[in-house]
Amino acid sequence: MTPSNKTGRTGKLNITAVFRAFFQSQQASGILLVAVTAASLFISNSIWGNDYRAFWDIHFGTEAYHLHLNHSITDWINDALMSIFFLLVGIEIKRELLDGELSDRKRAMLPLFGALGGMLVPALLFFIFNMSSPETLSGVGIPTATDIAFAIAILGLLGNRIPASLKVFLTALAIIDDLGAILIIAIFYGQGIHWAWLGASALVVVIMYIVDKLDWDYSWLYITLGIILWFTMMHSGIHATLSGVILALMLPRQSQKEKKMSNQLEHALSGYVSFIILPLFAAANTAIKIDINMMNHIVNPLSMGIFFGLFLGKPIGIVSFSWIADKFGIAKISQSITFTKLLGAGLLGGIGFTMSIFVANLAFNDRELIDMAKLSIIIASITAAITGYLLLSKSKSSGI
Repeated sequence: MTPSNKTGRTGKLNITAVFRAFFQSQQASGILLVAVTAASLFISNSIWGNDYRAFWDIHFGTEAYHLHLNHSITDWINDALMSIFFLLVGIEIKRELLDGELSDRKRAMLPLFGALGGMLVPALLFFIFNMSSPETLSGVGIPTATDIAFAIAILGLLGNRIPASLKVFLTALAIIDDLGAILIIAIFYGQGIHWAWLGASALVVVIMYIVDKLDWDYSWLYITLGIILWFTMMHSGIHATLSGVILALMLPRQSQKEKKMSNQLEHALSGYVSFIILPLFAAANTAIKIDINMMNHIVNPLSMGIFFGLFLGKPIGIVSFSWIADKFGIAKISQSITFTKLLGAGLLGGIGFTMSIFVANLAFNDRELIDMAKLSIIIASITAAITGYLLLSKSKSSGI
């Protein structure tokens, strides 16, 4: 939601009720994701593990009429349900760009530079660890992502001890980070372009544009076109979930109607995304068997690149690029954000989880590599979360 950019006479940043609602919903979602992940890992390595993992591999659907819609439960979650998640991400990105923290160039520069550093430095560290391992080099996009739900959940645990400016900074940074992850997925993780299907996708987008011009602002019509777009993109070689982002960007562009439809869709879907879709994604994608062989080989270029990319690369990139932007007058770090608080926010940016796991699924075809990447993401995210929480707690008590 949109953080307010208004300041009172006291100079303190106020946060709108919409932002508070967004912050609280993401906090609850993050806590639920932690619980589901822990339960999924426990069950997957218990006496029920084989049946549990086999469940997520059950296929259903149809191949009739060349529809190619026969997929595993995990694939349906990752390719279909996550499109709804990306729709909400797209709505938030668009709102921020039009009316929120990213609508003003000066205000947008700090989280923009922080997010840029938080993507480039982790990617560089991953590349350094994996440049001699061609089979894992495709995972370079894994440590570039931030899980906004988890990060905000940690900030929520700290309550009013964290200044509002830091909450807004981290939220805006994570939103830009999501946009970066979307571009990375679109550019680097396609499966070979099928031009006829891509042309069909473009045609659907044109129809959306015409519908907008004709002022047919019916939610059911946009949702129907969004489903058709998902189907065509799934066959085009571009990841189908990006149809959700495109749909968000193509919602009616007349200001009041767009806000009304966006708010309606967000209100209708956000609960399902936060408390059903994302937990299902977490459960399906953390059904990992952690055996002795995996633990014996846990130190390898892939795991090291992911761990150090998220745990070190994220805070180094976020802090250094933010400092550069402030030093050269491109942006200004709020006086309420001390170096320790900025470093703590950078560490929370290292909680990759949802988006990192999503990229890991696209980066590799080998199940062992995918599981190793997911385990490394979980370890790095937990380490970053605990360290960031402890550092931010210390910064309050010591005043640094």
